[in-house]
Parts: sequence; structure tokens; C-alpha cells
Amino acid sequence: MTDHPSLPPAADPSNVVSARDIFARLSEPRVLGWMAVAVVLVFWELVVLAANLNPIYLPRPTRIVVALVEMFRTERLLVDLLATLGRIFGGFAIALVAGTLLGVWMATSERVNAVADNFIAALYPLPKVTLIPLFIIWLGTGGPFMLTISALGAIFPIVINTVVGIRQCDPGFILAARDLGANHRPIVRMVLLPSAIPSIFAGVRLGLGVSIILVVAAEMVVGKVGLGSRLYLAGQVLETEQVFAVLIVLATLGIVITKIQDAIDMWLSHWRVS
Repeated sequence: MTDHPSLPPAADPSNVVSARDIFARLSEPRVLGWMAVAVVLVFWELVVLAANLNPIYLPRPTRIVVALVEMFRTERLLVDLLATLGRIFGGFAIALVAGTLLGVWMATSERVNAVADNFIAALYPLPKVTLIPLFIIWLGTGGPFMLTISALGAIFPIVINTVVGIRQCDPGFILAARDLGANHRPIVRMVLLPSAIPSIFAGVRLGLGVSIILVVAAEMVVGKVGLGSRLYLAGQVLETEQVFAVLIVLATLGIVITKIQDAIDMWLSHWRVS
């Protein structure tokens, strides 16, 4: 009896990934975005190697990563990061409470709105960085100064968006609450504030970004600890790799905060529709 060579088993069509499927996955927005970042980093690495550039002017991404890991290993960068985060979110929490209360007060009282509107119109367009020398004279360079500069960056967008959100509330809801016997405070708490939450959150997004900028700028001027201080000191001694390492930490912080805000914003949109 003649032995015939055994044929390989037929491939299961369900396990075969076609080139079209691979292309479709790579074309997804999230994957495409990270691929673009990877391409830029590889191109950066190759250009610096090919041109043999001095690391003082432009270090390779791999050397920046090594510097970043080393700075975290020695805990220097971790201490700076925690200090900066504490200043940002400490001042931001003050701005969130004070800005929301002031916005509600302005939106529900014409007299308060008339008094506060001119001050907000004058101070909001003013570059807040220009106030740093004045706050140093008044508050020194310690914690109160950092919290104030952080709160100042966030409070104006929160106030303005709170006023806009409350004024856009459906008057029918207010009339219905009054028909049910609700007075001023329950209407504010149960009708106006819930209606204004998406608008308030839009102000939160803007204000938090400004707080980050102002805190880092203030740390570069007077800080002894913090990402801004670390960035300035590294630049002074021409440690370009450390400069890029701190910038990566700031960029990562911005990405994380933005993604968290996007998730909250999506949840709020569903909540508002429901």
C-alpha cells in the first residue's frame, strides 16, 4: 500500500487576518494618532544620528528617555511633580468653589452682576503672568503665592461659564419649581445648578489649563521645587536632556488631564440628555 504525504490542514477562515483587516485596524483614529507619534520619534532619532548633532542642541529621544528614568529613579522629578500638582489642584479647588458661587450670585442678582461685571471685564483679558511680580510683593514666594496664581488662572473661565449656563436654563423649569412651592435656594440648588453643570465643566476645562501654565511659569521665576523650577535649572546648566524630560512629563500630564476631562464631558452629555 502506497503511503501518500499528508496534506496540511486547511486554514480556518475565521483565523485568517486579511491585509484589509490590518489596514482597517491601523486606520483607527486612536491607533493612527499613536503611530504618528512613533513615526515622529523614529524620524527624530534617525535625523540626530545622521547629522551627528550636539546633544546640547537636540538630544536623541532614547537619551531623553534615559534621563527621564534616571530623574525618576533618584526621586527628584517625582518630588517636583507632586509639588506642582499640589499647587495646581490646590488653587484650582479654591477657584472652583469661589468661581461657582460667584457665578451663581451674578446670574441670580442684577446688582451683584452690575458690580462684578466691570471688574471681570477688566481683569479677564489681562495677561495673568504680568501679575506675578505684584503677587510676589504682596504674598512672598511661598505657598499662598502659588495657590493664588493657580486660582487666578482658573476662576474667570469658571465664573463666566457658570453665569452663561444658569442664564441658559429653561424658564419653564423655574416656573414649574415655583408652582410646586420652591423658593430661591431650592430653585438654585435643584434647577439652575444641574442645568448649568455642562457649561461649568467647560469653564473648568479652560481654567485648569490656564492654572497649569501659570503655576509652571511662577515656579520658573521663584520656585525652588516643582517642574517649572526643574525646567529652569536644567536650562541654566545646559542639561538639554533633562529639559526635554521635564517637557515630556508636562505633556503627559496634559494628555492625562485632557483624557479625564473628555471622559467626564462624555458622561455629562449623556446625563444631560437623559
